Amino acid sequence: MPELPEVETTRLGLTPLIADKTITDINIRQASLRRPVDQNALQQCKGLSFTKLERRAKYLMLHTSDAKRSLLIHLGMSGSLRVNNKNETIKKHDHILLELDKEYSLRFHDPRRFGQFEVIDPTQWPDYLLRLGPEPLEESFNGDYLFARSRKRKIAVKAFIMDQLIVVGVGNIYATEALFHSAVHPASVAGKVPRKAYQLLADEIKKVLVEAIRQGGTTLRDFLHSDGRGGYFQQTLSVYGKVGEACPKCNQKLESAVIGGRSSVYCSHCQRLYR
Repeated sequence: MPELPEVETTRLGLTPLIADKTITDINIRQASLRRPVDQNALQQCKGLSFTKLERRAKYLMLHTSDAKRSLLIHLGMSGSLRVNNKNETIKKHDHILLELDKEYSLRFHDPRRFGQFEVIDPTQWPDYLLRLGPEPLEESFNGDYLFARSRKRKIAVKAFIMDQLIVVGVGNIYATEALFHSAVHPASVAGKVPRKAYQLLADEIKKVLVEAIRQGGTTLRDFLHSDGRGGYFQQTLSVYGKVGEACPKCNQKLESAVIGGRSSVYCSHCQRLYR
């Protein structure tokens, strides 16, 4: 599933390709996504130009020359955005195609159709965006914030940092890696983790996300960037997906458990369990 680094990498890759380009035609081949596409609202974007690409959590917001119309896109489980020459062959799961300047085509590809593609008024964000927690790379996200929000919380710390109302964009891969590098067991009770540990955890979340963005995200299953390339961060993962292998710190065998419905790999020797 594309997580924050993949979405940010997509934003960075698309920006120079579509900035200032005009939507000259719109082809909606499949409107049945996670949220049904409002075809009339999307067709009304014809003739508008893209002015800016913004990311909020795992959502991309493509702003246009109409201050009241922006495209809000979520890549879902398997979605991707890419820019092609408009004459290139359309792939089976290319559901929405925006012709740009009568020469290029911005294509939303989503085999599982869990993505989202809708027109919103960016001056009046939907409630589900307003409720989201802070961005993990902003200064407001730090150990003191996590410590304050975690008091009296009885859920596992991994589920806590993956809660989008607490902090956005920390998905399973990066939560697993950050907890390992901060020496916190993923099953620790969130309300029992001390401030000092949260300060280290917040720092490690930032580090792992920044490095993943620098390397172009993580290639898992069929995620691809706007130019068709995969990411390379998977090559430097320390523990995610490596259950049964040797811990890179102590050489003890890595273990796994299902926490909050997600598989979690950890080292019981290096990661402290707070209860």
